[in-house]
Amino acid sequence: MSTDTKRIASNKKARFDYAVEESLECGVALQGTEVKSVKAGTISFPDAFAEIVRGEVWVKGWRISAYAFSSVFTHDPDRPKKLLLHKAEIKRLSRKVDEKGFTLIPLDFYLKNGRVKLSLGLCKGKKQFDKRAAIKERDVTRDMQREFRKGLHG
Repeated sequence: MSTDTKRIASNKKARFDYAVEESLECGVALQGTEVKSVKAGTISFPDAFAEIVRGEVWVKGWRISAYAFSSVFTHDPDRPKKLLLHKAEIKRLSRKVDEKGFTLIPLDFYLKNGRVKLSLGLCKGKKQFDKRAAIKERDVTRDMQREFRKGLHG
């Protein structure tokens, strides 16, 4: 990401559970107080996913909490949010998602030039043994770094 972006949240669980084949930047169509809530960081997306419905991409499972300083006219926290993509990109994603095992998962949420963006990943689910291999690789790397630091300092 460039210097004029500010990361709001990252979906670490998605990168663990899925193999990311491709990612692309999407705009999000938000209502009034949702923008202020996102900028405040009051979002939750443990099981968020995107689906293509009638040529439009919608994110479901992304909760934007109500803005604390708003009036009674506030947004619905659990409503599906529309993603802004070009028609050609939507067609290409639709063809990929129709293949076996591919799904659309939000990976990162960030501000770019004051606008809320998200990084949408075209992902394929990992098997259990792939997840165990990733954990083992992470542990081995951590142990090597620990030994390297110990050798430098002592």
